[in-house]
Amino acid sequence: MLRPITRLFAVLACLAALSPAQDDLESMVSLMAKIGFSSSPSFSPDGRRVAFVSNISGLPQVWVMPVESGWPAKVTELDDPVGGVHWSPESDWLAFTAAPGGGMNQQVYLTRADGRRPRRITAGRKENNYFGTWSHDGKLLAFSSNRRRSGVIDAYTYEVASGRTRLRVRNPGVGFATDISRDGKWVVVDRMENRGDNNLYLVNLRNGKETLLTPHEPPGSFGGGLFAPDGRTIYLTSNKGRDRAAFAKVELDADHGPGGIEILAERDDAEAEAFDVTEDGVTAALTWNVAGKSELAFVDLESGGAIPGPELPAEVASSVEFSKDGTLLVMTISGAIAPADIWVLERSSGSLTQLTASPHAGVDLDSLVRPQLVRYRSHDGVEITGWFYRGRGIRGRGPVVLSFHGGPEGQERPRFRAVYQALAARGISVFAPNVRGSSGFGKEFVNMDNGPLRINAVKDIKSTVEYLARAGLADRKRIGIMGGSYGGYMVMAGMSEYPDLFAAGANLYGVVNFETFFEQTEPWMAAISKVEYGDPETQADMLRALSPIHKIGQVKAPVIVLHGANDTNVPVVEAEQVVDSLTERRVPVEYILFEDEGHGFRKTKNRIRSTVAVVQWFDRYLK
Repeated sequence: MLRPITRLFAVLACLAALSPAQDDLESMVSLMAKIGFSSSPSFSPDGRRVAFVSNISGLPQVWVMPVESGWPAKVTELDDPVGGVHWSPESDWLAFTAAPGGGMNQQVYLTRADGRRPRRITAGRKENNYFGTWSHDGKLLAFSSNRRRSGVIDAYTYEVASGRTRLRVRNPGVGFATDISRDGKWVVVDRMENRGDNNLYLVNLRNGKETLLTPHEPPGSFGGGLFAPDGRTIYLTSNKGRDRAAFAKVELDADHGPGGIEILAERDDAEAEAFDVTEDGVTAALTWNVAGKSELAFVDLESGGAIPGPELPAEVASSVEFSKDGTLLVMTISGAIAPADIWVLERSSGSLTQLTASPHAGVDLDSLVRPQLVRYRSHDGVEITGWFYRGRGIRGRGPVVLSFHGGPEGQERPRFRAVYQALAARGISVFAPNVRGSSGFGKEFVNMDNGPLRINAVKDIKSTVEYLARAGLADRKRIGIMGGSYGGYMVMAGMSEYPDLFAAGANLYGVVNFETFFEQTEPWMAAISKVEYGDPETQADMLRALSPIHKIGQVKAPVIVLHGANDTNVPVVEAEQVVDSLTERRVPVEYILFEDEGHGFRKTKNRIRSTVAVVQWFDRYLK
């Protein structure tokens, strides 16, 4: 039986921060921002240890700890944040990714599980690299890179013993290897046609012949792409011919020709999300996305029957992975009042054990705010959902900050967000909607903001404010707006289109000018964004009309702008245009540039500084 290890990092947590007086705004917010996380779990071949990423040391790094009991060992000591880690299925080699300066020029590394013999297997230059998968025998590591040409991402393999790197699949655009057959002759490649539309291909590694597995009328989304043990079945998620993604399979004939997509598990109220398959190919573990919350299920791959898993201890589960013997399932679980941690499910007993306990020194998690899921109609009758975090001490109308997620194909889910909880603790409510264009609600909804339809997503901003006012939740004179990446676009679009609705805004690394975005973002990112946003060559006028920078003269309320200097996704010129324009017009603006960050803030000191700044900003202008 597994023994609970809930005291992980307890000593380190106590050393990490002392608990200052809670009436000190900066100290209180700093404590919130210091709350740690653990994610990206991966089993050792014998299932006795788990590798994972944690920021307990102030920067996300690789750690390893026993499943049964014991103390975690730190594996990496880099100056750059680690993104994810993957244990070899046959040895103690760990593959992990790290982003120099927090930018998108992510590199792939190998190291022994005890930290010995670390080596970078990618070029270490400005190329973008992504981990793909291990071969079943652990001899090959598949990764993707734009090293051949900046506008495409190809699939490569790295031979661990010899150090040889080979280009395996030349993609016309963006593609990633998802699995290698056990005989080492075939690979599944996930190739993005456009954002919101992709295909899975079966590629013969001997001669490069490609076979389309997912023919469909665009748009369509297909995820996974895992081989059955015999290599004659490929498991995937699919929304072909349906609105919500289901769990499915494609059977291959003797010549490896694909049959049609066969649905194995489906729900009308949820989308199939992450899954893994046991080594023997008998069972799949599957997570369902139910309006942002996760539900776990198990599918018998021989009979097709599905049974629900145990109730999860928090709202969102991700990164599910079976141990090689199939007796254990590891995953990351997080929630609105639960920082991301690693949990292990013992299948025979159904017991869930928390393996890590991310530090939250000075913060009582039970005192944090659980959000309420609400539904309302937008200007044209489209139903929108959102999560409402009520500010402490607020009974009726009060100050509210609207928070918009990135993507735009992202989804607001009830995960722990330090800035939400810090605002709520200061008596400022947060409402985080999933306006049209958000994922998790079906194919039709996620494509409702493409191209010229984006104006309707911007109109959802006003509809959201109207709902909050009608519902008696918001004081119209004390409404703020914030968001990061595409959420930053929504901030500036809302403040320029509806300047009288907002008392203050916070733009975190947001797009404001589609012309400069397409010119200066990563070339492959520009290439796949033309359906989502518009084609700058043929739809320049539309993109100009949708760019907030050309209406920034209408912005009245003060804005704080935060950006990473190494951001190549949304280049820093986007922030500079806002700051320069508002400064010229003498609209109050504050600018914080993080010299050692890219797209988002991953270092603890920077997360503290950004969270403190945003909370202080709204505390000043909404209260």
